[in-house]
Amino acid sequence: MNENLFASFIAPTILGLPAAVLIILFPPLLIPTSKYLINNRLITTQQWLIKLTSKQMMTMHNTKGRTWSLMLVSLIIFIATTNLLGLLPHSFTPTTQLSMNLAMAIPLWAGAVIMGFRSKIKNALAHFLPQGTPTPLIPMLVIIETISLLIQPMALAVRLTANITAGHLLMHLIGSATLAMATINLPSTLIIFTILILLTILEIAVALIQAYVFTLLVSLYLHDNT
Repeated sequence: MNENLFASFIAPTILGLPAAVLIILFPPLLIPTSKYLINNRLITTQQWLIKLTSKQMMTMHNTKGRTWSLMLVSLIIFIATTNLLGLLPHSFTPTTQLSMNLAMAIPLWAGAVIMGFRSKIKNALAHFLPQGTPTPLIPMLVIIETISLLIQPMALAVRLTANITAGHLLMHLIGSATLAMATINLPSTLIIFTILILLTILEIAVALIQAYVFTLLVSLYLHDNT
């Protein structure tokens, strides 16, 4: 049991060298591929889920927006596998690091915004000033809309970081309470352990939902600029 509550969020090292890069590159290795004409059930289920997710996110996009489909599907798979791997014992979850989430959010948001200014400059500028705005409020609204636009990638990153970190901390606290109660009161230990199992199931759902929410919001930003 870790004495420091936040010890599990410290980036691991191997022989003094950061191992975060290797951990980030590990999830894609878990995605199975097939070289055969007829796929097995695992590959078939995987392809069905990818097609379903891609259809769900790309239905609202035009032809230009659908060129991002491969990137968005790769993004949701990467975040989901990374979140799920972080639930394993003695593991490290890269998505609990705000710096990594910002590294994913800022380029995707910037690419969508730049595309909007290049292809739909009038519509992009129109978002800064709603129609029918009173003249005295124009400067204030332009500033507010500019701030809301610039804060979008930060909101993406903070949302993912906060949800994953909160779940891991709660599991750590309940797990520590289970170990502490094991030698004191067995019935209470069983109750707390049951809560821990239910929380673990919830965290699996949260890991998948947060990956979908992150990718869906990027898709919505892309839709507003294409």
